[in-house]
Amino acid sequence: MRKRSWGFIVGGLLVALLLAGVVSNYASSHPDGLDSSLREGCTFDADDEITGGSCPAQQAKDHEIGGPLADYGIAGLDNEFLSTGLSGVLGVLLTFAVAGGAFWLVRRRGADEAPDAAGSRDADQPSTAATGQG
Repeated sequence: MRKRSWGFIVGGLLVALLLAGVVSNYASSHPDGLDSSLREGCTFDADDEITGGSCPAQQAKDHEIGGPLADYGIAGLDNEFLSTGLSGVLGVLLTFAVAGGAFWLVRRRGADEAPDAAGSRDADQPSTAATGQG
C-alpha cells in the first residue's frame, strides 16, 4: 500500500476516534426515531417513566444477557462522560479491526487468484520478454 493511502486510513481512524470518544458525549439526549415511535401513545413523568397510555414501550425490558457496552456506555464505570467516550472508542477500534481483517483476507485471496482469473498462459507459448517483443 502506498504511503499516501496509509495517511488517509490513519487520518480517518483518528477522526472517527475523536468523534466517538468526545463528540458523542454531546449528542442529543432525546430518543431517536425508533425509541420515539415506540413511545407514541404513552404519557411520561419527570423521570421519564411511563405513567399511562398505551404504547409498545410498555413491554420493553432489559436484555437477558446484557453486555459490557450496553446503552452506549461501559458497564461498571460511574463517570458517564468517560463511559460513553470509551464505549465509542472501543466500538470504532473493534469495527476497524474486523473490517481491516476482512479487507486483508479478501485482498490476499484476490492477489493469489489474480493470475488464474486473468487467464493463464500455455506452457508452450513463449513470453514476450523471452522473444524480445513488448
